[in-house]
Amino acid sequence: MDQIASQIQAQLAALKVLIVDDEHTMRKVTKSLLQAIGVKAIHEANDGDWGLHAICRLEPDIVILDWEMPNLNGAEFVRRVRAPGCFPLPNVPIIMLTAYAERSRVLEAVNLGVNEFLLKPVSSKALLARIVSILSKPRRMVKKGNHYVPEPRNISSYKPESDPGLSQIVLLN
Repeated sequence: MDQIASQIQAQLAALKVLIVDDEHTMRKVTKSLLQAIGVKAIHEANDGDWGLHAICRLEPDIVILDWEMPNLNGAEFVRRVRAPGCFPLPNVPIIMLTAYAERSRVLEAVNLGVNEFLLKPVSSKALLARIVSILSKPRRMVKKGNHYVPEPRNISSYKPESDPGLSQIVLLN
């Protein structure tokens, strides 16, 4: 394994990830995918309220969030996390993992401040690519209206499937 792949593997092993999803089965699947790519510290919250408390208590490196949950849904969860002066950790990277593929939902999620957007069912390769994107190209938070969002990215021609380092990591696990 080359040096970059080794560094990524070490970063993955050191990550603390919080999964916020009301469906036990989906939390279990997501946890298995994270373990398969080398993440060791994985925590779960079964609804948005518990997720907000868990962020404050655990200070995760990444939150993987479902869109559709009772009471506090994914969109409202992101609004609360990204609210200036109201939430203690507004910079935590958020990956929205949802079955809703409508363009309007994707745009809403981006406008609310998610870092990455993934569709269910998700593969370990797709999840790995989004996590590597967060780790390797962190974006600072900027104020947009009355909330924070990750700084917009530059358009890139990067394709995770053409990165041999990522392929080695997926194959190793």
